[in-house]
Amino acid sequence: MADRENAASSSLPDPDTLRRAWRWMLTARLLDEKLAAMYRAGRIFGGVFLGRGQEALSVALGQALLPSDVYAPLIRDGAGRLAFGETVTDALRTCLGSPLGPMQSRDGNVHRGRPRKGYLPMLSHLGAMIPVVCGVLMARRLRGSTGSVGGTCIGDGGTSTGAFHEGVNLAAVERLPLVLVVADNHYAYSTPTERQYACRTLLDRAPGYGIEGIEVDGTDLIDCCRGLRQAVDRARAGHGPQMVVAELLRLCGHGEHDPADYVREDLRNSPVGRDCLQVAEERLASMAILDAGTIDRERKAVAEEIDEAARRVVGEGGPDTARHDWCTLSTRRLADPPC
Repeated sequence: MADRENAASSSLPDPDTLRRAWRWMLTARLLDEKLAAMYRAGRIFGGVFLGRGQEALSVALGQALLPSDVYAPLIRDGAGRLAFGETVTDALRTCLGSPLGPMQSRDGNVHRGRPRKGYLPMLSHLGAMIPVVCGVLMARRLRGSTGSVGGTCIGDGGTSTGAFHEGVNLAAVERLPLVLVVADNHYAYSTPTERQYACRTLLDRAPGYGIEGIEVDGTDLIDCCRGLRQAVDRARAGHGPQMVVAELLRLCGHGEHDPADYVREDLRNSPVGRDCLQVAEERLASMAILDAGTIDRERKAVAEEIDEAARRVVGEGGPDTARHDWCTLSTRRLADPPC
């Protein structure tokens, strides 16, 4: 037992890494709250899908990747997006339809990215991004480019799709450096996990594909950072695809339209229902990495940054529909979005 505790202690992320991860979590949480408020005020059309409760898992993957890697986040990965380099302004511009955003008014909310920088816009959260990331990794391999890792995420419900199976199977056969993060939040929208799969845990699927996998506590920032760092390092070192399964609870509805009254009360009150942001603040305070004053100052600073960015983006307005160049972003003249 002592040996395991010493090993775990020696693999702790350094204080600066944890402090940055916490700030991205905080920024993602406050940005989500701002987007939800703007959605309710009629400023955002379509849907708003919050990452409340998944910030620790999300930021751990985004932070573990290098700028030269490939990242395909999903609908609740605001913290990971920030850690990988997205700015608050970029997020707001896409959600509000500004032509100055990376998608140049083509799409909104979660369908945003900068493909040439390895940050892929989401097609669907139901497994579609797994084969897309595999395709990018295969293309880099064929060009002779090595050393890149591809990271993407999926929820428990998405693991029941054909795209999940085909993508993971391809990655396994080709020994691609894919890191697949599975957020098992106990519900696929409102369908409980016992109606989705019969295995003990989704990690049981990893050996069936012939790939490696680990479990992490999705409510614990330190455990997530440690586990995702291990997975990314192993993928980069040539050990093939890595599956990381995290148990947690979505602390909001599927979207702002969903009251989530189907979630069992015993789950809300269990350890899996902990708020990962609160847990991170308590853990980091106990390690003397944060203190109450720092938390309060950073919260105010981040809120002011988001409010200022929102005012600026609202003032930019939408595209002039009669004059805007609506051709696809993949054309040569539009392939590099504005920064």
